[in-house]
Amino acid sequence: MMKLLGVLMVSLFLASAAAAAGPKDYQVTGPVLNVTDDVITVQKGTEKWEIGRDKSTKIDGDLKKGSKVTIHYNMTATKVEVKDAGKSKTDMKSSEKKTK
Repeated sequence: MMKLLGVLMVSLFLASAAAAAGPKDYQVTGPVLNVTDDVITVQKGTEKWEIGRDKSTKIDGDLKKGSKVTIHYNMTATKVEVKDAGKSKTDMKSSEKKTK
């Protein structure tokens, strides 16, 4: 019975870890240069970082120009364009035979 309980607990742990997996979390820290409803612009060294935001973005404190902030973000693809279908060598050989 204890063995079964142990296996069940490990299975639940692995399932929850897999569900929690997602894009890596990053952060940038610096003074705010500009704030709009859609973008927060932060100075990081000599670079200006524009981080998108929406109504679900959680803001702790008074976000305004000049405030020093740490923004946590992750990268998510919004569009993917495949340039090459990646034909394999066997596909190419069979198509060459058909044209001969």
